Amino acid sequence: MDPQNLNTAELRRLLPSGSQWRSGIVLAGALILAIILWNLWFTVEPEEVGVVFRFGKYTREAPPGLNFKLPDPVESVVKVPIQRQFKEEFGYRTQTAGVQSRYTSNNFQDESIMLTGDLNVGVVEWSSQYRISDPYKYLVKIRDPRNTFREMNEAIMREVVGDRTVHELLTVGRQRVADEVKLRLQELCDKYEIGITVDQVVLQDVNPPDPVKPSFNEVNQAQQERETMINQAKAEYNRVIPKARGQALQAIQQAEGYAKDRINRAKGDAKFFELILEAYKRAPNVTKRRIYLETIDTIYPDIKHKIIVDDEVKGILPLLSLGNEVKP
Repeated sequence: MDPQNLNTAELRRLLPSGSQWRSGIVLAGALILAIILWNLWFTVEPEEVGVVFRFGKYTREAPPGLNFKLPDPVESVVKVPIQRQFKEEFGYRTQTAGVQSRYTSNNFQDESIMLTGDLNVGVVEWSSQYRISDPYKYLVKIRDPRNTFREMNEAIMREVVGDRTVHELLTVGRQRVADEVKLRLQELCDKYEIGITVDQVVLQDVNPPDPVKPSFNEVNQAQQERETMINQAKAEYNRVIPKARGQALQAIQQAEGYAKDRINRAKGDAKFFELILEAYKRAPNVTKRRIYLETIDTIYPDIKHKIIVDDEVKGILPLLSLGNEVKP
């Protein structure tokens, strides 16, 4: 139908009536009011905090539970999980987490290959666990806090690894490296006001690159054999040397004791001789008699056959049967 040919009655019939216009307006107003009322309240989970912005400017933080705000776009809310622990992985990614987790390190060597202090190359895989401690700083101070935190991790890890030898990274120095990285990373987070607290840095694995791994394993095995031989030599040394020292000390002490004994005996004999000499000078006959008796008392018990005669008796030889007593 051509609108130019329509008359006034027909136009009134085709256009909506006044009541219909009013119904549409009321319906639209009710819908807008419902949307506004729906945007007046929001819920924050127990592990979260709500950061409220008014026209893009920070105004306040909303605690967990039911909270109210002005409708969008006047006020907007960003919920930040401050109680949740996050984890960033470097050099590998977790495929399946669980009791037996599965990892992949494909296409992540640009994160893990590092130069050590002794000009060796090591593949260092690690993870950083952190929490959001300041939601305002996390959302406002840094444009991309997650990527910034990852770049800070790589920079500090490369700096710390560059001050260590590859032997330290593979053996006893791993925990010290992790502790130092955690400390420096927290200092840098505080300096940049990123709003993150570092809970833990864990070295997942440290290995030489695949092309040199066989040679490195041979060198490591040779070093272990060297340490084993050194330990065995030390054990043998600790077993033999103290025993020899004890025997030498015992021989020295025995010699010193024997020397003291001989010296004391000699001094005693000399003193005894001097006393006998003094006694002899005072009474020669008595001394001779005493010495004779003491000598006889010493040797007499050892004689098996004894013949005692008077030195004044004469002609006693025929009476003695000496042939049976004296044998060649």
